[in-house]
Amino acid sequence: MPSQRFVPPSEVPGLAARRIAADIVDGVLHKHRTLDDQLDGSGAHPGLKTLADRDRALMRRLVATVLRRLGTLGHVLSRLLDKGVPSDAPRAQSALLIGAAQILWMDVPDHAAVDLSVRLVQSDRRAARYAGLVNAVLRRCAREGKALVEEVATQSLDLPPWLLARWSAHYGEATARDMASALGHEPSLDLTVKSDPAQWASRLHGETLPTGTVRMLLHGSVTMLPGFAEGQWWVQDAAAALPARLFGDVKGKSIADLCAAPGGKTAQLVLSGAQVTAIDRSPARVARLRENLARLSLQAETVVADAVEWAGPAEAFDGILIDAPCTSTGTIRRHPDVAWLRQDSDIATLAALQQRLLRKSVSLLKPGGTLVYCTCSLEPEEGEQAVAALLAAEPALRRAPIVASEVAGLDEILNRDGDLRTLPCHLPNADPRLGGLDGFFAARLVKS
Repeated sequence: MPSQRFVPPSEVPGLAARRIAADIVDGVLHKHRTLDDQLDGSGAHPGLKTLADRDRALMRRLVATVLRRLGTLGHVLSRLLDKGVPSDAPRAQSALLIGAAQILWMDVPDHAAVDLSVRLVQSDRRAARYAGLVNAVLRRCAREGKALVEEVATQSLDLPPWLLARWSAHYGEATARDMASALGHEPSLDLTVKSDPAQWASRLHGETLPTGTVRMLLHGSVTMLPGFAEGQWWVQDAAAALPARLFGDVKGKSIADLCAAPGGKTAQLVLSGAQVTAIDRSPARVARLRENLARLSLQAETVVADAVEWAGPAEAFDGILIDAPCTSTGTIRRHPDVAWLRQDSDIATLAALQQRLLRKSVSLLKPGGTLVYCTCSLEPEEGEQAVAALLAAEPALRRAPIVASEVAGLDEILNRDGDLRTLPCHLPNADPRLGGLDGFFAARLVKS
């Protein structure tokens, strides 16, 4: 018979959501698994199937808040723990992080945050002996935590030091701090609509951005919103919706989307009348792309292939779109795990891949054709420097600068060369949840 000390406590409301959140936080911090891998597809946490929609939303918010505020949480807990966070019991660490995140930033009663975190450690063999510690630390957090957060409010602790240093060097310290601050807020839901953005903004209780994106705060499941089942819109960050528009009038033109999944940019191009060949190396991602296009009642040719190795027809396309694999540091506001999973050393590897994709694209592009290259990275090696290297190596290419009128007059999102460069702190709003953009770079090049 097992010891009574290790008998799991009876299930109480909200405990399952917190248990799964703890597993996923542990998966990111200790097993280096992405949130996408743990939330969707074959590798998804098995417990997700048992959660009601409300608990699933709570679980996602718990995880996102912990990862979004991880540096500040580390500071707070280090001040409240004499010997640091227990290193021999990951569940104790996760319980402390989840409990403190609820107390400091979520609309959860302090007593509930404390009690459920204690139950989490009580149900884990290795962590059970820390139940008293978790209880005491989180009670102190409820009394003293807000003041400890204020102590470091200006220090941008919620970005890894290497990333903050890079952004400070490239964008300036003040802008880097503004970017870090923007990443601390839960972002809005952005939708690209097939037609009549104003009507959909009204119907979904959102607002229309200058670029035509409909922005709203999500309450509940995306699939339950009006227009989803009818295929009237798709989820796409406002910045991610800009690159596909840089081709201009594409009606009747052939466009290859070389890294197409999940298909937002493919959908934009098809909707605008292009004949699109959508290529992606992942069978699972191409399957998802096909599902998305089917829901939207849009058609494109889809190909499962590594774009660099793809035996596509030479000089056959009027346009090439490359949304290249990258460090994704521009998406941290929506994917906070990226900040803690990426390393400085990843940049050079991905920049080399980007150059191979760019060289391949030149061979597929007709003379006079347009190449739009973009990444959701804030690192210059994956944006400005990648384009400079390509232009130096390919004399047949020239830059076609983007002008403000093509991006709703937003001069601040264009750099001096006429390339697109959006930052998380762009499009500020009095409600920070309704402000900001993903960090994107895009350049438009023409083949002579």
